[in-house]
Amino acid sequence: CTLEQYFAQLYAHADVEAEPMTGGRQMNAHFATRLLNPDGSWKNLTEQYNSSADLSPTGSQMPRLVGLAYASRLYRELEALKDFTQFSRNGNEVAFGTIGNASCAEGMFWEAVNALGVLKSPAVIAIWDDEYGISVPNEYQVTKGNLSEVLKGFQREPGSREGFDIYTVKGWDYPALVETFLQAATVAREEHVPAIVHVVELTQPQGHSTSGSHERYKPRERLEWERAFDCNRKFREWILNQGLASEAELEALEAEEQRRVEETRDRAWEAYQTPIRKERTEVAGLIACMAEQSRQRDALLQVRSQLLGLKAPLRRDIFAAIREALMLSKDDPEAVRRPLIEWKQTQEEVNRHRYGDFLYVEGPRSARRVREVEPRYSANPPLVYGFEVLNACFDAILKRDPRVVAFGEDVGRLGDVNQGFKGLQEKYGELRVSDTGIRECTILGQAIGLAMRGLRPIAEVQYLDYLLYALQIMSDDLATVHWRSAGGQIAPVIVRTRGHRLEGVWHSGSLMAGIIHLVRGMNVLVPRDMTRAAGFYNTLLQSDEPGLIVEVLNGYRLKEALPENIGEITVPVGVPEVLREGSDVTLVTYGACCRIVLEAARQLQRVGISAEVIDVQSLLPFDLHGRILESLKKTSRIVFVDEDVPGGTTAYMLEEVVEKQGGYYWLDSEPRTIPGKAHRPAYGSDGDYFSKPNVEEIFYTVYELMHEVNPRKYPLFFK
Repeated sequence: CTLEQYFAQLYAHADVEAEPMTGGRQMNAHFATRLLNPDGSWKNLTEQYNSSADLSPTGSQMPRLVGLAYASRLYRELEALKDFTQFSRNGNEVAFGTIGNASCAEGMFWEAVNALGVLKSPAVIAIWDDEYGISVPNEYQVTKGNLSEVLKGFQREPGSREGFDIYTVKGWDYPALVETFLQAATVAREEHVPAIVHVVELTQPQGHSTSGSHERYKPRERLEWERAFDCNRKFREWILNQGLASEAELEALEAEEQRRVEETRDRAWEAYQTPIRKERTEVAGLIACMAEQSRQRDALLQVRSQLLGLKAPLRRDIFAAIREALMLSKDDPEAVRRPLIEWKQTQEEVNRHRYGDFLYVEGPRSARRVREVEPRYSANPPLVYGFEVLNACFDAILKRDPRVVAFGEDVGRLGDVNQGFKGLQEKYGELRVSDTGIRECTILGQAIGLAMRGLRPIAEVQYLDYLLYALQIMSDDLATVHWRSAGGQIAPVIVRTRGHRLEGVWHSGSLMAGIIHLVRGMNVLVPRDMTRAAGFYNTLLQSDEPGLIVEVLNGYRLKEALPENIGEITVPVGVPEVLREGSDVTLVTYGACCRIVLEAARQLQRVGISAEVIDVQSLLPFDLHGRILESLKKTSRIVFVDEDVPGGTTAYMLEEVVEKQGGYYWLDSEPRTIPGKAHRPAYGSDGDYFSKPNVEEIFYTVYELMHEVNPRKYPLFFK
């Protein structure tokens, strides 16, 4: 980060040429290196220092550190990765993590430290300890008020690789800091032993933010100590004591640096303001032209004058002036407003791209560009269990691409609880197919870090219900990394899980609305069977986008025909599939509900109701080409069915079709939703039946809808 870039970020300069770290999307001191070329291809990461895109939620940088460090171990120990020299030089890279003392109270810090120790990964964690977390002292943050004491259990024994090297060093002692970090990094690099450097006796020169001074909460004795042991003061004293410079030389250097910083600050400000001022001038000119033709001349000129009078205009000021000018001229001929309207519309599109691009990957590596490859079957295809379909797919994937690694609870030796990876650890080794502890947050973090270093992780969270442990990191880090780096970084992680109806409160979850609204920036895919799940894995691996694939829990023991090309099939994202043609009503669903809705459609056919059944397949993105709308145009009636809570994913699908696709104009009846109940699914088969949509409920709802259309043809017989 150059000084110019530092100030550009401070000003939120939304131009990656000026501010390449986040393109003006994050506040100051959120650093990131551009890991990608402008065309989206990887740079040679071994030829530059790399900073993974920062984020603000305290402790959230730690889970990703697990994977950033673990990647070095994989690059060193997996022979098949030796050719990927743009990502690693024999695993010699050290991942440096930085965290404040107060953030170490977060659970994800301890989970990450534990995972790094287990994985024997070359990370050096610096804990910067000024004894406060904003205003809260260490006694409220950490047991014993001392992180070094609490961390002692992680210290490795002499001659062992189990555990950490732990160092404590004073933050104002520059030579000791250099020596400590050099030793920690050298051992981590050579031996792949992680280290923790606890930097103590640090000062807090200012308050946490501009909202107030630290003098509000620190005792007088502490403030006096901080003045005496300020790092800059002690460093200055050391330079003088070592004879490296004289007092006069330091004063001259400080004056020169002060001048340089101020000049750079001003240049960055001018670079930020110049295009905005140009836009302001354009709008002021358009408003002046409007005034000459308007009955509201004086009022419009006043708007223009106020806009031009702003000392530091923002684009929002320009758009507020446009709105005022258009409102004032609303009774003038449309031709008076047209030039300003066209300018507004053009710039709205520019700003949509300026702040909205890169939520998903753009270009040839977009998941939306992966073409469909349909399953190919032999004349008499073998009927196998669903888990065997996945097993064949994962086998083909691991054989095809040495960058792919899979890990999660029980994934390794057992082959996952549903046997999708059965036998694959034995075939490909423990580093390719791995077990982890019960640590969903850092399973995901491990995947994020690996993906940012060029690998293709498949991270398993055993059940959808337990995804909540990882959801914060999935939302704040994984889903945003490409967007918050303005296209400079990617983390193409595949999160594998399983959900929907089975047995019990915590093994039958379908919390889809909460997920899809928190992970915009990811693909959320909900295949109804394992063949389609396999297709989605292949699709995501051909893209550079992250995705969540939710397999159907009760589908592993159902038989499916095994395609001959299981390792090649792809299912396009955002494309629903019509499972049953119909003419009276459209039933929209996904996942485990597909079989239930199909059965309800068969029962409805018995009473003369023709239902068209559509499997959404992909919730993010959703029906990119309007296939559901085409069905609605035919049937004029629509019902959305899923296992989520009321107001959840059925409401989301209804909005997508009725509002965004314009389905409202094709409705002859009120749209309906059939979600699960507001409570969690109760235990037992009857608990499942009365907690989630069932055949009878769907039948009654659709029949009643048709009764409203034609009461004589469809008389109510159940009320």
